[in-house]
Amino acid sequence: ALKLILKENINFDLIHAHFIYYAGYVGAKLKEKYKKPLIITGHGSDVYDLPFRFKNFEKMTKYALGNADYVTTVSKSNYEKLIELGVDKEKVTVIPNSYDKNIFKPIPEDCKDQLNIPKNKKIILSVGMLEEIKGHEYLIKAMRKVIDKKTDVLCIMVGSGQLKSKLQKLINDLDLEGYVRLVGAKPHDEIPLWMNASDLFVLPSLNEGNPTVMFECLGCGKPFVGTTVGGIPEVITNDKLGYLCEPKSPDELAEKILLALERKWDTKYVLNYAKKFSSDEIAKEIFKIYEKVID
Repeated sequence: ALKLILKENINFDLIHAHFIYYAGYVGAKLKEKYKKPLIITGHGSDVYDLPFRFKNFEKMTKYALGNADYVTTVSKSNYEKLIELGVDKEKVTVIPNSYDKNIFKPIPEDCKDQLNIPKNKKIILSVGMLEEIKGHEYLIKAMRKVIDKKTDVLCIMVGSGQLKSKLQKLINDLDLEGYVRLVGAKPHDEIPLWMNASDLFVLPSLNEGNPTVMFECLGCGKPFVGTTVGGIPEVITNDKLGYLCEPKSPDELAEKILLALERKWDTKYVLNYAKKFSSDEIAKEIFKIYEKVID
């Protein structure tokens, strides 16, 4: 960062670091050198996990946070962790993640045709890295229970990761080859097509900060089924937006998926609710913090 600043002769009035470590740590070092105010935004595992598992992370996290003029984070659960880490309540606030309303919005064209998705099936979509923390295993197990009651469904999982072969084996072992597809990673600007082609979005995470994909799904007017982790319950606040269940619970997840598939959703309600999480609206809240630290 320092080399780039010197090479490009960058002049700046404040430092805003996303993720406490490494960016927040680097930001604290730059603050010491340039005497500029520092804002750190904590997002996920940098707040709720790493500082509590590794002594070196705890030390560097506390150094970064101790040098910050202001700290923001994306959920109330993260806020509580930051207080545990010694951040002054007066200089921390919750500002949720946002989504780009110009990209994640209803698409009038037939997205199923564009993606070669069958029209005679209800489409369940999940988007995320194929990693243990995302809980795909439990969604696959839930799908076994879903198709015992409803067979006109197809679950599509978008994303890549180290668990791909393990998850595919689970799909095969449960005889779900015709009901669950791993389609790999897709370009970010293609994700709105997949969301618009779906009837329901499911995020079975074991832990989260405040998943951006949740806001993107709502921005497309789609109902959300997820777990009661991180900031998710702070956003999915009623059953007009979706349903929540405990993590690692295939039975309960299957129950919520079946409820969601049978329900007629008020798309206008979901879209209106999503507006307050658009990047334009969230930027206004961040700008207020900028004004505060510069003044």
